Amino acid sequence: MAARKLLLLSQYSSAHLRSLGRSRGWTRGIGSYSSSSVVDEPVTPSVKITDTQLLINGKFVDAASGKTFPTLDPRTGDVITHVAEGDAEDVNRAVAAARKAFDEGPWPRMTAYERSRILLRFADLLEKHIDDLAAIETWDNGKPYKQAAEDEIPGFIRLMRYYAGWADKIHGLTIPVDGKYHVQTLHEPIGVAGQIIPWNFPLLMFAWKIGPALACGNTVVLKTAELTPLSALYATRLFHEAGLPPGVLNIISGFGRTAGSALCSHMDVNKLAFTGSTETGRTVLDLAAKSNLKPVTLELGGKSPFIVCEDADIDKAVELAHFALFFNQGQCCVAGSRTFVHESVYDEFVEKARARAMKRVVGDPFKPGVEQGPQIDIKQFEKIRTYIKSGIESGATLECGGEQYGSKGFFVQPTVFSNVQDNMLIAKDEIFGPVQTISKFKDLDEVIRRANKSRYGLAAGVFTQNIDTANTLARALQAGSVCINCYHVFDAAIPFGGYKMSGIGREKGVYGLNNYLQVKAVVNPLKNPAWL
Repeated sequence: MAARKLLLLSQYSSAHLRSLGRSRGWTRGIGSYSSSSVVDEPVTPSVKITDTQLLINGKFVDAASGKTFPTLDPRTGDVITHVAEGDAEDVNRAVAAARKAFDEGPWPRMTAYERSRILLRFADLLEKHIDDLAAIETWDNGKPYKQAAEDEIPGFIRLMRYYAGWADKIHGLTIPVDGKYHVQTLHEPIGVAGQIIPWNFPLLMFAWKIGPALACGNTVVLKTAELTPLSALYATRLFHEAGLPPGVLNIISGFGRTAGSALCSHMDVNKLAFTGSTETGRTVLDLAAKSNLKPVTLELGGKSPFIVCEDADIDKAVELAHFALFFNQGQCCVAGSRTFVHESVYDEFVEKARARAMKRVVGDPFKPGVEQGPQIDIKQFEKIRTYIKSGIESGATLECGGEQYGSKGFFVQPTVFSNVQDNMLIAKDEIFGPVQTISKFKDLDEVIRRANKSRYGLAAGVFTQNIDTANTLARALQAGSVCINCYHVFDAAIPFGGYKMSGIGREKGVYGLNNYLQVKAVVNPLKNPAWL
């Protein structure tokens, strides 16, 4: 990526940065952000971390090598705990357990209703442990506790219940054909599914992966993100308390170059599902092809347009565009990270977007009222600041932000750029941070062309009061999801996936089931049929 050619922003002083490009209100912005005072005095979570081993064949076990690695608190950079570091040998053990559970175990052989009941019991246990799950998610990831407790964990629970409902409704068809034959299709579980989830929404992505796979009767080996391994281990322990048979769901914590690569290359894995960067997605696809040609579902990067039309209610549009970009510290693949605003309302929008960003409350994500916590780690923190430097040097107007917030941890000030041109890196690359870019457009034909001129096609947002404009844009935008006057709606029934380099296939909803099923045609001759 072009960003790799840039020097890290941390190498430059604030005085030097102020001298680069055009900057509006930089000094004023630094001291004016809303804050929860206490980045330097982090809240101590009450939850006790106990699940730090691999989970293979229903048991928590150490890595075969005995190695562990630290998982860090992004508020401070301090170590939370050490977690077992799985590698190829552990993946082999997990796949063997999953294979035996599929070939010989009760999971694919029990009735679909029985599988459904276990999934529902799991959801009930999750509901009883929302506080602990949310605390672990916030501690390990840095997202606001309220977001985790009130949105994401309930979303996890809802999705498990959704797929529990699907378990006994998966069936094939009876097909009329030419000739005296009875033809039916069977929808069969695909076997052992290998799954790799990202760090930005650990439990939601965990649910998106295991929900449909298990409802269909498959077994799973799932690798957690090395930056956020804790919550999936806690949740999987609850799943076994709900009655999940051993070997059906195996959890490996470890690194992509070792555990992830081994899982993608494994000859006894029948299906892969990966969520993460487009670059890593290419590697996953290549390893799957070079091993046993296992089918792959990919949910990858995005650079989603958010289009504000001339008839928009500006105050509402500003708030929605702010939410579309800054939600989850901007660490969201569908973030509305290219804000296009009609020229007739552009100046008003920019001024109000700047004011809203300045009011965003940054601080300890465990504290009430905090909207934005830290970025996930130092690497992501530096990457974001590198892109900010690039925006300044390329001539975009820095309306606010651009620096570290506080003196400890990986906090970045909410940042807004205006006068952004399409050829700038901040308009092309996935920044994955709290950096809003605002561009001007004249008419629908122009904004459609510019919005679609991207290697990504994951999502898009449209803000208008005109139904004809909404319909025109919804059909013209090359994106897997188009939200009209709303954003970040992640209902369990809504399919999710992208066009172009944003991925392959769809997750969630009924479409998510197809990833984990084989379709078999069964043909029987009929002797003297009464009808055809």
